[in-house]
Amino acid sequence: MLPVVAAALVDGEGRVLLQRRPPGKQMADLWEFPGGKIEPGESPEAALARELAEELAITVDPATAIPLTFASAALGQRHLLLLLYLIRDWQGEPRPLEASALAWVLPQDMHALAMPPADVPLVAMLERLL
Repeated sequence: MLPVVAAALVDGEGRVLLQRRPPGKQMADLWEFPGGKIEPGESPEAALARELAEELAITVDPATAIPLTFASAALGQRHLLLLLYLIRDWQGEPRPLEASALAWVLPQDMHALAMPPADVPLVAMLERLL
């Protein structure tokens, strides 16, 4: 089991921040929700705040992360459990420190983007919520 966290960072216009996986990485060039692995002994919310600082150079208070939904998918020999959190407040301007690009996208427009299989089912929940 591989537990990972991801963020739906939502701006004032209802757009969600996606990042493009860089060349040379698994699933390169796919658009995904920012986030990453939960380290041993780390809460999902603390992991999310750490990952967003590392990937986007923003600060998020873990207490403000709202659990939204999850996805479950096979990933080679492992199984991925992806926990999606809604984030509406952060400090700093997101920058692509570990991605090749960032984009603010309305949920209904995400269907046109190539995304990792675990991220795809999360889009429908965002469409209903936002």
